[in-house]
Amino acid sequence: MKVHLIAACGVGMSALAVLLREAGHTVSGSDEQAYPPASTVLREIGVTLSSGWDPRRLTGVDLVICGNAVTRHNPEAAAAREQGLRTMSFPQALEELFLLERWPLVVAGTHGKTTSASMLAFVLRHCGRDPGWLIGGAPRDLPSSAALGGSPWFVVEGDEYDSAYFDKEPKFLHYRPHTLLLTAVEFDHADIYRDLDAVKAAFRKLLALLRPGAPLVACGDFTHLLDVLGGTSADVRRFGLGEENRWRVTDLVDDGLTHFRIREGDETVCEVTLQAPGPINARNALGVLLVARELGVSWNAGATVLRGFRGVSRRQEIVGEARGVTVIDDFAHHPTAVAGTLAALRLRYPGRRLRAVFEPRSNTSRRRVFEHEFGDALARADEVVLAAVFVKANDPIPESERLSPETIVAQVTGRGVPARTIDGVGPIRDYLVGSVRSGDVIVIMSNGSFGGLPRLVSDALGA
Repeated sequence: MKVHLIAACGVGMSALAVLLREAGHTVSGSDEQAYPPASTVLREIGVTLSSGWDPRRLTGVDLVICGNAVTRHNPEAAAAREQGLRTMSFPQALEELFLLERWPLVVAGTHGKTTSASMLAFVLRHCGRDPGWLIGGAPRDLPSSAALGGSPWFVVEGDEYDSAYFDKEPKFLHYRPHTLLLTAVEFDHADIYRDLDAVKAAFRKLLALLRPGAPLVACGDFTHLLDVLGGTSADVRRFGLGEENRWRVTDLVDDGLTHFRIREGDETVCEVTLQAPGPINARNALGVLLVARELGVSWNAGATVLRGFRGVSRRQEIVGEARGVTVIDDFAHHPTAVAGTLAALRLRYPGRRLRAVFEPRSNTSRRRVFEHEFGDALARADEVVLAAVFVKANDPIPESERLSPETIVAQVTGRGVPARTIDGVGPIRDYLVGSVRSGDVIVIMSNGSFGGLPRLVSDALGA
């Protein structure tokens, strides 16, 4: 089959391309800008990739798959409609082409789903379960972001964002979970969800897809997740950091590695060591080990494998170290994630100056909805730099609704933490390098490329 991907360089679409090529399909793709690392991966696997939009690329195509960034006015999307070509969203294509005969292990939630899905695929692969997977990120310990696998099990990261311009339901509703790992429920995606109740309603729809008796592994540390669980008849395995969870993380210490115990009630069932820092990753690991147990992987077998898990690109990822300075790239773009990353780095690097740089780039962080919460989260650092709010031509935000970096700086400074706004990648790099001290830990947080700032800072330091 000849398949054409519109917006092929998106993280999910490029992973889908890996599956399509592995299944033997001929794949072409286009994007507004064919950019690495996705463009490099796509060309390496034999995808014919082009920049810009040209309806002539649809000649001889059997199936068109649209990424969710594609609008109905996109020239290729419009041509596909006019020609009557079979057209699917990314999650519909994943479902119909790859999941119908499989047992999907769906990892969903506001936070931690990319890391947890990567951990789960890694554990199952190294414990002989031969799973398939599709992950919306770049796992450092898997051969690619997607693979067909050879067993019924298929790990899929379940995103709550909408599917396509012609399908406004969340992606995860296409995945028919055999087993569900639910990591968190909080408000996010302010561009498509009107409020928290709308987010909860989406997750309740996901729960309604579970077959009777299907395992549901759910983090009990999030109030809104517990609210979503209310009234469900699913068989819930509740885990987390809090004492009220049946399975919980305890006795966590960091000596350059993260060590903790898992307890069921008062009984220690397992000891775990992770390379990734902080309670956020310990909690992710606990949820993954509970799912793996449903597939017959013992606590100790799963924990032994996890010790070798290095993580996912752009999740507390060390980009470089030089002159006694550590530069870290992180994807955090929600106040809960920012706070979790900073807490993790405090444990990993005690006594060192923690300098946090944040770019308001996501469709939620660019809005004022979490302005106060971002101030609370960022004040956990020793110094804060706020970049300008990222501008998106396709999502203009009225000034009255736009996040104010100056307001956050005033809030953070009021707590005794030095903070400033700096506009532009070059000036931020120059400030960080010019004011650096040996021992600094610089963490740069954005859900986008941020102009390559982490690498620019690292290179400027000589790493």
